[in-house]
Amino acid sequence: MAETVGPQTNITRQQSETFNAMVSGKFDNFALFSCFLDGKPATAIVTVNKDDDGQFIIVPLYVAVTPDMVLTDHDGTPTGGVA
Repeated sequence: MAETVGPQTNITRQQSETFNAMVSGKFDNFALFSCFLDGKPATAIVTVNKDDDGQFIIVPLYVAVTPDMVLTDHDGTPTGGVA
């Protein structure tokens, strides 16, 4: 099980560190990526790097909320819809 940042959170330390790297402005390898989630159109935030052979390595980090997703807080209260 991944280590979480606080006692009442689903956020892992790795997710927190990744988010901090994204917003720091120190890295330029983050991108929006048009993709599919369960066969439906979606968008993800990814990192883009090259391997030793010059091939792009795309690693998904976060998927944008889609109209089919229902997000709730820890008490089960919905957070609102997608605009």
